[in-house]
Amino acid sequence: MAMPDGWSETLAAPAIAAPMFLASNAALTLACCEGGVIGTCPALNFRDNAGFEQYLLEVEARLAALRRDGKRCAPHGVNLSLRKGNPRLNEDLRSTIAHQTPLVITSLGLSREIVERVHAYGGLLFHDVVNLKFAEKAATAGADGLIAVAAGAGGHGGALNPFAFVAELRGWFGGTIVLAGGITNGRQIAAARLMGADMVSIGTRFLATAESGVPDAYKSMVCASRAQDIIYSPHLTGVHANFLRPSLAEWGLDANNLATAAIDCATRTVRQGDRSGKVWRDVWSAGQGVGAIQDLPTAADLCARLAREYAEAQTGAR
Repeated sequence: MAMPDGWSETLAAPAIAAPMFLASNAALTLACCEGGVIGTCPALNFRDNAGFEQYLLEVEARLAALRRDGKRCAPHGVNLSLRKGNPRLNEDLRSTIAHQTPLVITSLGLSREIVERVHAYGGLLFHDVVNLKFAEKAATAGADGLIAVAAGAGGHGGALNPFAFVAELRGWFGGTIVLAGGITNGRQIAAARLMGADMVSIGTRFLATAESGVPDAYKSMVCASRAQDIIYSPHLTGVHANFLRPSLAEWGLDANNLATAAIDCATRTVRQGDRSGKVWRDVWSAGQGVGAIQDLPTAADLCARLAREYAEAQTGAR
């Protein structure tokens, strides 16, 4: 297995707090890094590149100050969407390179050129993959790590069983393998390591924290939901993703008949009565791990809990 050089000494548990659209922010990133979990944030969480630049400056300054004081902090990372038509990709990539961001997490359409530009300053690049075809393409492009987004992951999740996914990747990929999908506690982190993953990526559990940037009603819905409330469908965004059944219902969408739902596909707009909203903002997503989430801790407390549970699992404590 391949943990990047120097990371083990900074991590309380081998975990990444996933970059979550609209939820991740500087407060969450910093709390995670200080708690020994890699904190990340999507560049597109900011209205423009200037906002992204300000985020990078804030995170770097705070982490540098903590390290000067002798505090062990995990690295931080950013997520860049490589989808065609992302008008900010070039300037966000330039900012990422200029700030020498330690970890870059990419999704969609990875090219060797982007990998080489990250490697040129000493950064690492991990790529989100939902199936083995995309994993092979990312490995060919030179990705340092593959984030295996397995069945049950929030957002644009895959459909592969995590055991099968990790086992097949481990058979031919020598880089870092990160498992994502339904992970909410430290025992599961230990289990992922036993099955062959180097690290895990945790999204939904960090969605329901004090620092998360989503509305309180969203956090409450996560805490009140169960795995059966997660609906996997391609009909809202054009790509398979997991959504909360109660959120669909609030927009008058029948979870059992989304193929005929009244969604403006061009603008991804939903309407309910006099209200209108955007699928990517107003129809809420989560992963199947919701059934194990009933509280809203601070990110610091959650990181400490994950570290404690991970250590106990390794020693066989119950």
